[in-house]
Amino acid sequence: QVQLVESGGGLVQPGGSLRLSCAASGSIFSIYDMGWYRQAPGAQRELVAGISSVSSTNYADSVKGRFTISRDNAKKTVFLQMNSLKPEDTAVYYCYAGDGVKGWWGQGTQVTVSS
Repeated sequence: QVQLVESGGGLVQPGGSLRLSCAASGSIFSIYDMGWYRQAPGAQRELVAGISSVSSTNYADSVKGRFTISRDNAKKTVFLQMNSLKPEDTAVYYCYAGDGVKGWWGQGTQVTVSS
């Protein structure tokens, strides 16, 4: 069983930055593929960024060049650095962990980009 706890969301002006964190429980964090997803009101949940167990990364086209995903296996934490935020980035952001067989979700953290 893996528990994921996100933090770092909030209200930010367009052009601003936020850093999301996702702390995981469980004994073998390093083997999990991790990801950040987001869901805006009335929209489907979508992948924002992913990082594999060997730290290869992938990003949605809409966030390439603005967002950076990283992980610290010693601290069992994955991060999402979000720069140059836009109003369309407003959503609930969810952390995901998977081991190829099972997957787990965090409870989500709200990010609102507005002036």
